Amino acid sequence: MNANNHMTIIIPVYNEIESLERLIKVLKEYLHQSKNKSKVLFIDDGSSDGSITKIKTVCSQDPLFTYIKFKKNQGLSSAIKAGIDHCDTPLLGYMDADLQTTPFDFDTLLEDIALYDAVIGYRAKRKDTLSKKIQSKFANKVRRSLIDDGIIDTGCPLKVMKTDIAKRLPFFDGMHRFIPALILLEHGKIKQIEVQHFEREEGESKFNIFNRSIRPLQDLFAYRWMKNRYIHYEIEEHNLHENR
Repeated sequence: MNANNHMTIIIPVYNEIESLERLIKVLKEYLHQSKNKSKVLFIDDGSSDGSITKIKTVCSQDPLFTYIKFKKNQGLSSAIKAGIDHCDTPLLGYMDADLQTTPFDFDTLLEDIALYDAVIGYRAKRKDTLSKKIQSKFANKVRRSLIDDGIIDTGCPLKVMKTDIAKRLPFFDGMHRFIPALILLEHGKIKQIEVQHFEREEGESKFNIFNRSIRPLQDLFAYRWMKNRYIHYEIEEHNLHENR
């Protein structure tokens, strides 16, 4: 367990060279101003645009920045899983590299984390394109009809979780869309708080009609299948340590 930092901010990166300079600047401002002691863990998901070079540079200059580099592109769920697997702080935060959300809102989420297993953001005033808003609205409607997990904005990347419950979550490709729902399967408590949302200023979105609509629909049915077969048990007593 890291004695100096309370939270690890996990940031998956895939070909975000245009966004990284501003992202690093904002992260440094947050880390050095926030009362919450945190550090950053970049997960380079097989970038081919030079992102890893900029990441390595900041990591060599500032001990609050660390990185993991994948050998090849594995996808967002794998990047998040790697971040969780290598988190050594009591809490972990998650945000995207595009700065459509701000790390300064972590402090708002952290105000309530003591009473919950996760505090997650929702974007009440989204700054997305019309097509993206329509796709998200349709996806959320379908999601509610199929699993009704009570999550306002499942696509909002800004989240704070207790690391112990995050490490217990079952993982599958596409699980990043179901992190709150999976926490609820573990009987975890979640609070939702409105966070800021901004237009993307650099780079391009990696999502399209397939990975925003068709693929999530497939994953919804996978989640429903798993939910109906999820294992829960409570140990009433044991003698496992009596003969040691």
